[in-house]
Amino acid sequence: MDLETARTIIAGARAHGQSAGFKPLTVVVLDDGGHVVAVEREDGSSMKRFEIGYGKAHGALSLGMGSRSIMGRAEQQPYFIAAVTSAVGGALVPVPGGVLVKDADGTLLGAVGVTGDISDNDEAAAVAGIEGAGLTAQAD
Repeated sequence: MDLETARTIIAGARAHGQSAGFKPLTVVVLDDGGHVVAVEREDGSSMKRFEIGYGKAHGALSLGMGSRSIMGRAEQQPYFIAAVTSAVGGALVPVPGGVLVKDADGTLLGAVGVTGDISDNDEAAAVAGIEGAGLTAQAD
């Protein structure tokens, strides 16, 4: 995941959110090693949104699945998710909005975490940004 791709993803996610009338978003893009490549916080986005977006993306990378699937695991196996959250230093937010990013060959490039609106809308913005950059989104 390079900086230019991350910026393209962020621009697409923000454009989707604005066109859909979402609340102000924060978009966090991580590379496949979990390092922050880029982040933007829209004016009016509430505090701690970076940590939430990071937790969505980091959790997706940590478990190799979108945060929507992590939410399902949390509902079925709450002790497991609690243990994983502890193991990853608390950086796991098990609600939709954390989406894995893959290239056309299926190679993992990183993850995007979006927060600010309801979780389903956060996920839709992340997917729009990823697909707008010509990449594949794995939300589940």
